Amino acid sequence: MLQPMTAKELEYIADSMSNEDLLIKQCSAVSVGASTQQLRQVCSQMLNTHQQHYQTLMHMLQQHQSMAPTQPQQ
Repeated sequence: MLQPMTAKELEYIADSMSNEDLLIKQCSAVSVGASTQQLRQVCSQMLNTHQQHYQTLMHMLQQHQSMAPTQPQQ
């Protein structure tokens, strides 16, 4: 059975999501300005990878939300 995440783990996931979002934006920008089809293809693959990472992290947060305590912990 899954355990609720700690505050530190949640912070790490939030930071990772922020990093993945930045990488998604950078891959998109490079892809638009790419001078060759090969470069566009590589950027597109990287973009898909980072989108999958972001979705995986989002899924983890959603799982945590269903297990998180509803009252503040003392």
